[in-house]
Amino acid sequence: MSAETDAPGLMPSQPPLTVDAFLAAPGPLIDVRSPAEFSQGHLPGALNLPLFDDAERSSIGTLYKQQGRSAAVLQGLELVGPRLAQMANSLLGLAGGDTTALRLYCWRGGLRSGSVAWLAETSGLHCQLLDGGYKSFRRWVLARFEEPWPLVLLGGRTGSGKTELLQALQSQGGSVIDLEGLAHHRGSSFGGLGMAPQPSTEHFENRLAMALWRCSALSAPLWLEAESAQVGRCRIPGGLWRQMQQAPVVELQRRDDERVQRLVGVYGDQGEAALSEATRRISKRLGPQRTALALEAIASGDMAAACRQMLDYYDRCYDHELLGRSQAPRLQLDGSNQCDASLAAQLLQWQSGGAWRLD
Repeated sequence: MSAETDAPGLMPSQPPLTVDAFLAAPGPLIDVRSPAEFSQGHLPGALNLPLFDDAERSSIGTLYKQQGRSAAVLQGLELVGPRLAQMANSLLGLAGGDTTALRLYCWRGGLRSGSVAWLAETSGLHCQLLDGGYKSFRRWVLARFEEPWPLVLLGGRTGSGKTELLQALQSQGGSVIDLEGLAHHRGSSFGGLGMAPQPSTEHFENRLAMALWRCSALSAPLWLEAESAQVGRCRIPGGLWRQMQQAPVVELQRRDDERVQRLVGVYGDQGEAALSEATRRISKRLGPQRTALALEAIASGDMAAACRQMLDYYDRCYDHELLGRSQAPRLQLDGSNQCDASLAAQLLQWQSGGAWRLD
C-alpha cells in the first residue's frame, strides 16, 4: 500500500503516541509496512509483520490512484481476509503473554496500522500507534542531527585501537556512539571484512539518531571516532558531520609495531581471497610496487608484512583528514604499552577536569 493509501482508518482504543513517547513505551515494536519498505529503513528493534507484500502494496497503490480509496480498500480486504487468522496468531505470538501494549506503525499511522490494531484488539491484545507513522519518525530522526551535541572525537592512525578504546571507555561509564558498529563497517577498503551487511544510509541514520537519543540523558561529553564523511556506503548526516568538524580531538598514538599487531588481530583471519581483493581496490593509491609486495605477503600468510606495506598510504589519508580539523582543539594520548582499560580511565580523568576544552 502506497503512502497515498495509508489514509486514516480504524484506530485502537488508545490515542496515538508522539515519537518520544512511542519509543519510550514498553512492548513489542511491530512494523506492518511491506518488506521492501522495512528493508529501506525502520525503527531500530522493530519486527516486520507486513499487512501486504511488496507486489500487493504496489497493486493497491496503483488502484488507489486510478479508481480511488474505496476500490483500493476493497482489494485490500480481498487480499487480507483469508489470512486474518494467521495474522492474529502472529500478533498473539509476538505479544507472548505480555500485558503491555503492542506498538504498531505503518507509513503515516493510518489505514494499515489501524487495521492491524483493530485485529489485535479484537484478539484481546492492547495496542499503541505511532502518531504520523514512520514518516513522523523520519522527521524526528533528521531533527536529532541538527541539535547541538557535546562531541569529543577520538582520532588516531589505522591500527591504533580507537574502537577498542571507545568500548573500554563505554564499559567504564563514558557516553559513546559507535559509528562503525552502527554502519557495520570499519571505514577502509578492508572495513567490511568480517562485518554484517551494511544498512542503507536511511537506516544508518535511524540507528544513529536512536543512539544519540539514548545518550541524551547521560553525562557529557559524547565520544565518537574521528571518521570520514562516509563509513563504507553509509554517509554521516550533514548536521552531525559539521559538528564533528569543529569538535575537539583526542589523538591516540601507538608505535607502528603495536598497530601492526592490532591490525593482524582484526583482519588476519579473513582469508587470502578477501584480503587480496581489498588490497587491489586501493592498488592505484598504493602504487604497483607496494601492491605487489602486499599481495605476495598475503599469499604467503605473512599478514604483518602486508600491513606494513599499507600503513604509509593509510597514514597519509589520516593526516589529510586531520588537516581538515586544524581549527579544532587537539590533545595527544600516548597509548604505547598501555592497555585500553588504563587509557579509558585516563580519558575519564581528563573528561572530569574538562581537559578537552582547549583554546
